[in-house]
Amino acid sequence: MEQLVDWLSQPWPWYVAGPMITLVMVLLLLTGKSFGVSDTLRTTCAMGGAGKVSDFFNFDWKKQVWNLVFVLGAVVGGFIAATWLQQPNPIPLAQDTVQELQRLGISNPGASYLPEDIFSWESLFTLRGFILLVVGGFLVGFGTRYAGGCTSGHAISGLSNLQLPSLIAVVGFFIGGLLMTHLLLPFILTL
Repeated sequence: MEQLVDWLSQPWPWYVAGPMITLVMVLLLLTGKSFGVSDTLRTTCAMGGAGKVSDFFNFDWKKQVWNLVFVLGAVVGGFIAATWLQQPNPIPLAQDTVQELQRLGISNPGASYLPEDIFSWESLFTLRGFILLVVGGFLVGFGTRYAGGCTSGHAISGLSNLQLPSLIAVVGFFIGGLLMTHLLLPFILTL
């Protein structure tokens, strides 16, 4: 049993994870469904009766319950991974990356997947934490709605269906990610 837990706590190689993602996509295509996490909020709002207020939420949400089960599974899986499958060793980062992150104010880069200097309740009440967590979260939500889906929906499902809007959205996600990483994040981390 201990060997199984050790195996599960390691990152899965591409030749395991890739075919599993492909299998999920094939099953979704065969059942006429599309993959995306951002629809879960719409489904939840529709379940709560938001369709009485806005036509956007006025649809048959019962056909989307599978999406809620998927998100619940992701939350439960995240809990299991964080509680029982934690990797006790530091994350192997290149020395240049460690030095750059330390220069930007991250005190112990690589000690955990989410640096506590950014992702903690104490950080939330700093200017840097507020910008990254609250403003960033709002922008992700707005961008998801504006793009008509999230990164997983467009990059995995939309590209699998050869949808041009998904290709445009994914190109935009990458450009935005590069701009954030190389221009905005270094500025925000020095606040």
